[in-house]
Amino acid sequence: MTEFPIIHTNVWDSLWAVPVVMLITEIMKKLLPIQPQYVSTIATIIGLLISIFISHPHNLAGGIFMGFFYSGAAIGSYASLKTSLRAYRNRP
Repeated sequence: MTEFPIIHTNVWDSLWAVPVVMLITEIMKKLLPIQPQYVSTIATIIGLLISIFISHPHNLAGGIFMGFFYSGAAIGSYASLKTSLRAYRNRP
């Protein structure tokens, strides 16, 4: 039976990687004509690049695994902030 890979991560990686993914995605949306359906794919690619090459450079499995978490957290945080802001603006 094969064992799952051990992924050593740090909470600080998440605290800087998620905002960086959000920031780079927003900058790309402003500078390039990106259609809305591709924004989450771009965030996922950015999260994977950050995780594989910066946070986990010597562990490909860990880099891929955590890259999906970084991008998912960034996409979810953006959607939550956008929904909250819209609800706040439309309140009576």
